[in-house]
Amino acid sequence: MRASPSDLVITAFAPIVWGSTYLITTQFLPADRPLLAATIRALPAGLVLMLATRTVLRGSWWFKAAALGALNIGLFFFLLFFTAYELPGGVAALVMSIQPLFVLLLGAVLLGEKIRAAHILACAVGALGIGLLVLRSEAALTAVGILAGLVGALSMATGIVLTKRWGRPPGVGLLGFTGVQLAMGGVMLLPVALVAEGLPQELSSLNLAGFAFLSIVGALLAYVVWFRGIERLPALAVSFLGFLSPLVATFLGFAFLGESLTPLQLAGAVLVLASVLFAQRSPTTLKRENPQKASLR
Repeated sequence: MRASPSDLVITAFAPIVWGSTYLITTQFLPADRPLLAATIRALPAGLVLMLATRTVLRGSWWFKAAALGALNIGLFFFLLFFTAYELPGGVAALVMSIQPLFVLLLGAVLLGEKIRAAHILACAVGALGIGLLVLRSEAALTAVGILAGLVGALSMATGIVLTKRWGRPPGVGLLGFTGVQLAMGGVMLLPVALVAEGLPQELSSLNLAGFAFLSIVGALLAYVVWFRGIERLPALAVSFLGFLSPLVATFLGFAFLGESLTPLQLAGAVLVLASVLFAQRSPTTLKRENPQKASLR
């Protein structure tokens, strides 16, 4: 299956927006409330989409949706923030960059996709690019942080592949099913956020603007196009687009936060873009496709 250029561009909107999360969080949101930010990012958008589309699940789809909500949103967000606290941002991004390799392996097992040498090379080039882009000499490692990052990458990779394999429930549109996953993920995060962080005593207009951006643009819009991309593109092609997030975050930090941008980082950016483009051009054979999903295109 060859990726459509227009589908790639539309899907790339999601990781590009997610690349702004660090800037929005540090400049707009209350300090030390990452899980609360993740909850507010997911839950309101999910409930709005579910209510607007009047989505109701039946039978085994409640369990499938709960699994996807955990893998794509709830568990992934929790492990993402835990990794960010345990490891420097560069190391966390590098550990999470193993995600396309997980997608490659899971895709072979669950989707019947062939593993090609070009795919493995693209994974290696992308990880090297992320390393040059975000790593610093003072980066430190902890075993629990690395483990959380690996499990987080596996969570998102499994979510991508299962979303591709299962498609959508009968009679449920893209907006509604996106809402179900966001809502379920947000419900899972809510008690953890309240226990671990609690609610801030007050919120400024700047805080409210930041939360609104994360919920409307970073979740509602971004996840709709992300899940649309998973339906239309090879799973591996989608996973490589995630490399755009640290790339965007680095350049936004340079543009708005006065962070440095070295020649090595620029070389890393070139490698990241090369791996993304190379992964899209590499042929992917899909031996198995959900017939219901294909009928909904």
